[in-house]
Order: sequence, then structure tokens, then C-alpha cells
Amino acid sequence: MAGFGPNEWLVEEMYQQYLSSPDSVDEAWHEFFADYSPPGGAGAAKSDAAKSTGAANSNGAAAPSDAAAVTAPASAGPPAPAKAPQQPKSAPVSRDRAQSSAPAPQSPDGATSIKLRGAAARVVANMESSLDVPTATSVRAVPAKLIADNRIVINNHLKRSRGGKVSFTHVIGYALIKALESFPEMNSSFGQVDDKPALITPGHVNLGLAIDLHKDDGSRQLVVASVKGCEGMDFVSFWLAYEEIIKRARAGKLTTDDFAGTTITLTNPGTLGTNHSVPRLMAGQGTIVGVGAMEYPAEFQGMSEEMLAEIALSKTITLTSTYDHRIIQGAQSGDFLRRMHQLLLGEDGFYDQVFSALRIPYEPVRWVTDVTIRHEGQIDKNARVIELIDAYRTNGHLMADTDPLEFKVRTHPDLDIIQHGLTLWDLDRVFPVGGFAGEPTMSLRDILGVLRNSYC
Repeated sequence: MAGFGPNEWLVEEMYQQYLSSPDSVDEAWHEFFADYSPPGGAGAAKSDAAKSTGAANSNGAAAPSDAAAVTAPASAGPPAPAKAPQQPKSAPVSRDRAQSSAPAPQSPDGATSIKLRGAAARVVANMESSLDVPTATSVRAVPAKLIADNRIVINNHLKRSRGGKVSFTHVIGYALIKALESFPEMNSSFGQVDDKPALITPGHVNLGLAIDLHKDDGSRQLVVASVKGCEGMDFVSFWLAYEEIIKRARAGKLTTDDFAGTTITLTNPGTLGTNHSVPRLMAGQGTIVGVGAMEYPAEFQGMSEEMLAEIALSKTITLTSTYDHRIIQGAQSGDFLRRMHQLLLGEDGFYDQVFSALRIPYEPVRWVTDVTIRHEGQIDKNARVIELIDAYRTNGHLMADTDPLEFKVRTHPDLDIIQHGLTLWDLDRVFPVGGFAGEPTMSLRDILGVLRNSYC
């Protein structure tokens, strides 16, 4: 069961379901469960089932008891002499022993208690075993504006073409994979070889995805299934493999291969509004990366959207790297998060690779500082927006997709907002457009949407 890590509860639950009704479990698990014998006496379930079957025989004969079936005949020879007891070796008191010696807490009056069994008990065992991993955590806040702006461009293009939708976690997960190229030690784990501590370096990057499953009874459980061989994937391959794992998890179609071999995990409690988390690191992995919610800093959350755009304030995402301190040091973890930060701000052509893999025919949004026009004699931004609209009317046809047989990124300097003194910080600012698209005022993002739909 060690190979399933935090998914052991699910394997045990499915095994019990298999014992009661094999047809209710996906056929991919049948071969695995045929000779499976989990710890904790699960094999007794089989014998109990066998006894109940035997008791229902037509001749009414009772099946022999388990004790009779396994009792060996007494030896006819003299009993063997008892061995002298060995002197026990002195050893430090374990955490479990220390806990067992402590008095059990008393339940308050009127409280009820339920013994944890099955999947719930397995979660307890996993969490207690994770306490044996000495961890530390690095934290880094990353501006989310460039991720959000490029995601809007990507999804608008997908809506007009192949369909589908790219999430923030897709982009962050791919940045994690690319960051491992610079810091492969974050993909390592601690192990024992010949009873001695060892650094285990896997041959591939198998990215575990922490998936929150809602069960029929209203409860929630966490499974971790991994995308295998991520190091050789472009963004589209990773995106499709990620979505396939999520789809099969929701449908209950995950197999043993999906659970095994995870080398590093990504969890996103930010989808629930959590700003910052320190997730548990399971044995057999060296790192788990947590993604927080995308929010404005708390002190600015009372501002209007117009004012936030005016002062060029970005939402942020908090990334955490919880790592095994036996094999990974704080400087390595911090540099790893810094590399993810750099990639998410577009360094080394990160978004160019994403756009190219998705066959998006224009350049991504670039990270630049805000440009404030305040000097006398300079053209203000309202005039620059009108210039941009005119540039599309003059040269927009150069961005049109006129060759269905060959893909290439189509660019023209006059159609780049940076060449007009505009930046990503202007995308949500509203400008007067004098009736363009039938509107007196529009945000730069909406203006670009109309222009690209018309000419590209």
C-alpha cells in the first residue's frame, strides 16, 4: 500500500466494494484485487463471505469454523525447550509510545464519538506517517495579472477555434514542470538503501494532482493522481493529460497506474479561497507545491475596479513549496519558487511556448511596467488608443489567417500595443472611442477583442 501514498483510503474502499460486488468496480482493478491482501485483516472479509456462503448450502450443513480449518495437529514428540529471551536493545522512545503513555483526553458531557474505520482510518494513518517527514516551507507572492491577461487571450482564441478552456492551475502546473529543468533536485525523494539514508532521483517527472472529490453522501475526500512523464510534454500535451486525469477521477475511473509513482505534487486550495497553505508532504516525495487564491492585497479590497486599474494594482497568488529538509535546503526551495515566478512573468519565452503549442497566431501579452504620460507635449493615452485602432484598420489584414495549410505567428510592429506606449496595465482602463463598435467608451481589452475578431 505504500506505493499509493495518500490514496490508500480509496484503494481500501474500492477493495471492500470489490468484495461485495465485483461488477461495481472498474474492470481495470479486477486483476489487481484478485490477489490483493491489505494489512489490517481485510482478508477476513473473504473468509466471512465464504462462511456465509457455506452456511447457506442446500444440505443445511454448517461450514467448518476458521479455527478448525487452521489448527495443526499436536506434535507427538516432546516439546522443544524454550529459548532464552534476548536482552532488548535500548532505543529512543518513539512518538507513538510517547503518545500512548499520555492520558487520553476526556470527552465533554453530551459529546458523541464515532470510531474511524476504513477510508477515514486510512487517512489518519497517512497523516500520522507524514509526521515522520521533517519538512520546511518556502513562500512567495507572484503577481497574477500577466497570467490572467494571457489566459483571457488563450481562452478567447480557443472559443473561436478548437474549444476547451485553460485554467490558472494549468499554467502554474506547466511553469512548475519548466522550473524543474533548472532545479531537478526538487523532484527527488528520501529513501533507504541497505538500511542507510539515500537520495532517490527518479527518471521522470510524474506530477501529482491533488483532486477534491465530492462523494454521494456529501462527504469529501482527497485523491492524488499523477500525470506521467511531464518533462517531455509541451503545453498542449500537458493540458490534455491533466484534463484526462481530472475527468477519470470525477467518473471514478482511475487505475492503480494513476496513483503510483508520483514524484512531486501540486495542490490548489486557492479554488476554495485559501490564500496560503502548508500542505502535508507524504513519504516518497520531496516537494509539494501549494497555490493560494488570486486576490488583491487585503488593504486594497475596498477600492473600485476603476481605481484599482488606474493605480496599476495587480492581484497576487501565493505559492508555497513544502519540502523534505533531509534532502532539500531552503535556498534550493526559494530559488525554485523564484524560477516559477520568473516564468509566470514571461521570462525565457514561457508564454511564447504556450501560445505556439496552442497554435495561437499572435504574440502573448508582455510584462512591462506601467507608462504614465504626464509630461507636457507628449501624446496622452486617449490619442494613443485612437492611433492603435487606426493601425488595425490600415494593417490588420496582415494578421489575418489566410493560409489554412501552414501555421505561423503573425505579427506587425504597428499592431503591438507596446509600440503605441500602452501596456498590460491599460487593458482594464476605459478610454473614449468616439462611437467605435457603437460605444462612446470602451476598455482597451474590449477594443482589442473587437479588432482581433474583425481582422485576425
